Amino acid sequence: MKKIHYIFAILAGALLALTSCSNDDKIPHTDPGTITNPVETETPNTAYAPAFTGQTRINGVQTNTPYEGKVITTNLTAPWGVKSLPDGRLLVTEKGGTFRIVTKEGVVSAAITGAPAVNPAGQGGLLGLVLDPDFTTNRMIYWVFSEAVTGGNQTSVAKGRLANDEKTIEGATVIYHANPANPSTLHYGGRILFDKTGNLVVSTGERSVLETRPLAQSVTGGLGKVVRITKDGQAASGNPTFSQSGALPELYSIGHRNPQGLALHPVTGDIWESEHGPRGGDEINRLKGGANYGWPTITYGIEYSGEKIGAGIQKQDGLEQPVYYWDPVVSPSGMTFYTGNRVPEWENNLFIGSLSATHIIRLAIRDNKVIGEERLLASEGQRFRDVTQGSEGALYAVTDGGRLYKIDKK
Repeated sequence: MKKIHYIFAILAGALLALTSCSNDDKIPHTDPGTITNPVETETPNTAYAPAFTGQTRINGVQTNTPYEGKVITTNLTAPWGVKSLPDGRLLVTEKGGTFRIVTKEGVVSAAITGAPAVNPAGQGGLLGLVLDPDFTTNRMIYWVFSEAVTGGNQTSVAKGRLANDEKTIEGATVIYHANPANPSTLHYGGRILFDKTGNLVVSTGERSVLETRPLAQSVTGGLGKVVRITKDGQAASGNPTFSQSGALPELYSIGHRNPQGLALHPVTGDIWESEHGPRGGDEINRLKGGANYGWPTITYGIEYSGEKIGAGIQKQDGLEQPVYYWDPVVSPSGMTFYTGNRVPEWENNLFIGSLSATHIIRLAIRDNKVIGEERLLASEGQRFRDVTQGSEGALYAVTDGGRLYKIDKK
């Protein structure tokens, strides 16, 4: 154990040396907990080498503060997104197309009607949601869903007002479509948040099929992107300018596969993203406006068949490296940064729902680098779809199996 602590001390010191040019240097550096061996012990799918030390299979870290995960309800149906209302109740999207409100005691409301119809086939449905920063006065919510249109399906964004009686969504309006449409029912992306400027940030998938996969690199379409739009669905001011001809003005970053997680760093305001890789190569990215995150040109994964993807390369000039990646996959989905004070080790850590690996990932981050990884609630055997922080500082997570968990200090 002394050796492990010594290795961690060297790593931490090296990372601290990078702070002089980082906007991360104002973040409190709390003790992340007990350092352990890496939590990932399974054989990787490839022999690909990481671009830098700590990009994958970082040391494990163990929370010392006693905490517990309690099931609040099991009465949800395929929940996909969860956000805390100002009074502490939780607003939940269900994949089939319904909104519901869950009380702190686990009472689930009737379906809230009024939202546009979704196509729930495959990976589609009613997906991520976010409350307006002025929700207490305007009661507006924004959400992502898979919409059946001429030519197939697409990732769409809508907005509407939660009625005072909380039975309907009033004035629901579709404000954005990620074109082109395609018959595929896969890889919609589907997360949404407000950035520090009050604009919406939305993740879209490249729809999985080989014909649309290259469109993640195209600036003339909305697939495989992170877009930044106003509350009315227009391109936000201050968006980066892409040099290629015909670039869409709403684009923020390109080269994404199936980004199912977005989170805003509480100190820096940086946008972080989680992204499903193929067989290996799940990613965590810190987004930079105008950057290209490489899919499918570079990847740390391979085809499900075992074949290499494209040229089988992991690095190329002009393409961004992930902050962190997994091989084998964990299938990272919704995520949030912890800003509570009930578990000191968790301050400004990133918590991510893991689907195929059935746990909640905790990443301790320092100076924009991952310094430790922990697996929470692994014994529950649940596909964790989204994680959010409640108004009182606890974490809440929903699972594909219909559960809502509260995770907090004992």
